[in-house]
Amino acid sequence: MIKRLLSKKNLIFKRLIVTIFVLLSSIQFSFCQEAGLFRVTGKVIEADARTSLGFATVQLFRQGNNTSVAIVNSAENGTFTLETDREGAYYVLVEFIGYDSYTSAIINLSREHPQHQLGAISLTVSGKTLDEILVQAEKSTMQLALDKKIFNVGKDLANAGGTGIDILSNIPSVAVDVEGNVSLRGSSSVRILIDGKPSGLVSIKGGAGLQQLQANMIERVEIITNPSARYEAEGMGGIINIVLKKERREGFNGSFEVIAGYPENFGLAANVNYRKKNINFFVNYTASYRNAPGRNHLYQEVYRNDSTFISTKDMQSRLNGMYNTARAGLDYFLNEKNIITAAYTYRISKGKRYSDIIYHDYEATLKNLTGITKRTQDETETEPNSEYALTYKKTFKRQGHELVVDLRHLNNWENSDQYFGQDVFNPNGSPSGIPYLLQRSVNFETEKQYLFQLDYIHPFGENGKFETGLRSSFRNMTNDFTVTERDENNNWFELPGLTNDFLYEENIHALYAIFANKLKKLTYQVGARAEVTDVTTTLKQTNEVNPRDYTNLFPSAHLTYDLPEGHALQASYSKRVRRPQYNDLSPFMTYSDNRNYWSGNPDLNPEFTDAFELGHIKYMDKASVSSSVYYRYTTGKILSVREVYEDGTSFTHPENLATENSFGAEFTGSYSPVTRWKMDASLNFFRAIIDGRNLNQDFESDTYSWIARLLSRVTVWKNTDIQFRGNYEAPQQLPQGRRKSLATLDISTSKDILKDKATLTLNIMDVFNSRKYRSVIEGANFYSTTMSQGRLRQVNLTFNYRLRQAKKKVKEGLDAEM
Repeated sequence: MIKRLLSKKNLIFKRLIVTIFVLLSSIQFSFCQEAGLFRVTGKVIEADARTSLGFATVQLFRQGNNTSVAIVNSAENGTFTLETDREGAYYVLVEFIGYDSYTSAIINLSREHPQHQLGAISLTVSGKTLDEILVQAEKSTMQLALDKKIFNVGKDLANAGGTGIDILSNIPSVAVDVEGNVSLRGSSSVRILIDGKPSGLVSIKGGAGLQQLQANMIERVEIITNPSARYEAEGMGGIINIVLKKERREGFNGSFEVIAGYPENFGLAANVNYRKKNINFFVNYTASYRNAPGRNHLYQEVYRNDSTFISTKDMQSRLNGMYNTARAGLDYFLNEKNIITAAYTYRISKGKRYSDIIYHDYEATLKNLTGITKRTQDETETEPNSEYALTYKKTFKRQGHELVVDLRHLNNWENSDQYFGQDVFNPNGSPSGIPYLLQRSVNFETEKQYLFQLDYIHPFGENGKFETGLRSSFRNMTNDFTVTERDENNNWFELPGLTNDFLYEENIHALYAIFANKLKKLTYQVGARAEVTDVTTTLKQTNEVNPRDYTNLFPSAHLTYDLPEGHALQASYSKRVRRPQYNDLSPFMTYSDNRNYWSGNPDLNPEFTDAFELGHIKYMDKASVSSSVYYRYTTGKILSVREVYEDGTSFTHPENLATENSFGAEFTGSYSPVTRWKMDASLNFFRAIIDGRNLNQDFESDTYSWIARLLSRVTVWKNTDIQFRGNYEAPQQLPQGRRKSLATLDISTSKDILKDKATLTLNIMDVFNSRKYRSVIEGANFYSTTMSQGRLRQVNLTFNYRLRQAKKKVKEGLDAEM
């Protein structure tokens, strides 16, 4: 690695970084803060351990009418800033679950005293019994901020008994297709992180791997649509960060859950932590068995020699799987300013997939049946993965001054063994005389990744902040793929072109710097991230080596302007990249359907995006509203292209299209008209213009589409809630056709029992069984329609028991947190 850093290419890289630092440092001296905005700052800490308390609810109230004029959550290091543009007498209220609340003395803000520092605010663990605890400020389902949106998983009743994929499919502006592929604001290039870092769950299978993650392990989901230089440049549409549950309260705390559902969905879960002085131990464990039925239909016309050949495919499938996840870790507080965290996660899934496919072939019309083919799939799959993490965090004397060092190792593998049987029949159903065909596909994949990351934040002046950091990732993946067939003598032979060994080596090194400050009501942040990427793919059997080596600079800028009380504006820009991932490059074909193949493309290049966004947010006593307009310009757009051959077989693979221009507007709101009624709504409208004429003169599309979500939750009597959640995705034009609309409705109800120590939740996901992905795909010689349903209507009953955790109640007016 040292030799690499001394190479000519990386000397250029180092010069870019030096230039960034010089430019950013010079900006620091060109601005000064001007008075005029009134501000209260402080830090929330735990009284006994003297450690930071992040995500505490902090509010600024005007004395006299007790009106809340500002509300924030403390940062992970406990710091907070409350602002108002009016002088007067105020007080601060700080609340955190399981702790006594804090109310400050009266604070007089004036031109002579525009800023007030509360210093460290110590919260003590509540001495009340569980039955006496009344937490007045419950986190709402959705928390809005200019730079990101936070969705608290436990507040959405429909998530009970579900998986990580179920949660993402119901988050505003996020869409999940039948294969588990995730898109954000219409872009399929999304970076999914777990606890802010890469995870083995989304390495080999992408977003589909989140099927293994039970919803009860997830605390919240953060959506960052235009990330700063602090984050990886990967992910054109933005970043989805899934934060897992973890307690740090004193003593023994936990929750336990039992799930039963139909189709078969049985599970157990435990989230437990024990905190004693300077040691905090946490354990999460889930075990589940699921039977997931699915279905797929294809109608296709192929035009050849002035004739039309028609075929249909009807597929019924089911996946029976056992999933186990164990996560354990230890926080060791060396002192109040130094914390070491070690964690280990082990997941294993064992599944059996059964599929029955029936093909009907016709000539000219559906009245002229020429043959019937029946094909079966029997797959056994084992997929374990392990993650090791070691983190050191040091906080300095000044609030916000910190250093974080993180080391991680991912070790995953997947073994798939599939048998395919095929029989051919005459139109009348009698045997055709063609011998029974038996084929076998064996696929063994491995992944090893080492990750090192360092982040340093240094505050200066009144509101200034300088951040810098570096990151190195070393990742190796292999795929040993073989397809064999049995002959009439019961001997097995390899099918030509379908056996190879694919190696994927990826090394990415990054360095970033961010400078931020505030001038009157304007907060600005500028930064840049430089990344050196080295990717090599190798097909061992045919000795095909494809090296990729490039250095890129990714600038970002964020400007926030505080408008009159309760309003704020933010403009942002960032440059992003989508590098072809393992599955995008792997040339091996799926073989369960031997008429419709899918594979990667080893010659795929990265795509780059310039993203611009202008956002507005308004906080009110009973509501909050966020709106934004955005524009993305993408070069080298990666999109799947389908080709159909004369014999009716199809081949789908990713290609680089020339450009995409994407425009959009997003509106998200939260409203609580009365204490017992809470609503969240979102609407994302976008236009996408794709130019793929570099591949085919007909590969163009100009589409308008939109996605809408509505959630309404009502407390019908003291301890019972009813929730309705509706989703709608409008039709969308594609370069080779169009995707049809999709609409779903989920209904849930919950009741607190056992003196509020437990909750029973019943939910029905997809009440009308309408989560069907339908599309029309057209080419010069074919026309096809598809319908896929990867998950049918699901009914779950969940029992959750809380140990030393209070059931939170809602106070009118506090649901709409920032």
